[in-house]
Amino acid sequence: MTIQNINTLAPAFDITHFSKNRHTTKAFDPSKKISDENVKKIKELLRFSPSSTNAQPWHFILASTEEGKERIAKATDRLFPFNRNSIVNASHVVVFSSRLSIEEEFLQKVLVQEEKDGRFAGDPETFKSQMHAGRSLFVNIHKQDYKDVQHWMDKQVYLNIGQFLLGVATLGIDATPMEGIEAKVLDKEFGLREKGYSSLVVVPVGYHDTKADFNATLPKSRLPYSEILTEV
Repeated sequence: MTIQNINTLAPAFDITHFSKNRHTTKAFDPSKKISDENVKKIKELLRFSPSSTNAQPWHFILASTEEGKERIAKATDRLFPFNRNSIVNASHVVVFSSRLSIEEEFLQKVLVQEEKDGRFAGDPETFKSQMHAGRSLFVNIHKQDYKDVQHWMDKQVYLNIGQFLLGVATLGIDATPMEGIEAKVLDKEFGLREKGYSSLVVVPVGYHDTKADFNATLPKSRLPYSEILTEV
């Protein structure tokens, strides 16, 4: 569906409805599973997230099997045992990880993909060169001037997480973002650092337990506009 087609659905499709009605699920119903059709959409949400300069400095693990979820749950056992049940009872679990470095080889890989996808129509060589120069500019600023390139890449992953949480809510899927994991345990379990990544956040997804998920019935609480918004 195109953006234009989505706009024709307004006001029937109100994105703020999902923003105001989604919640962090405190208990999942292990008997309820996400359909194959919606799993495909979950993958698309992960892939098509925005990132600064389209750098896409991320990698994901999607667990659906009991074995896979147990492997992820190992990262909660020592310090965060209260998060274990959410992981093993969810339908699926997504691990969000960030690159440890962003080098020329990876930038070229992104550039090649953009060219395959037709991003440089008209004058391909010129546009391709300009795109690479612009992306390299930002990467090098964060490497050499701000010296925060790892943090910069992490922020792109968090952009993805934000879109993901809202996106699954529009599908009627519940989610629980959690930083309560031991990244080193998770990285070792899946060999992430050897692949050039490190885990940041785990997000179990599925459907809440209507009896055990107390957060599903609580009202939203947010600071008022007078506190968070300045209009000029």
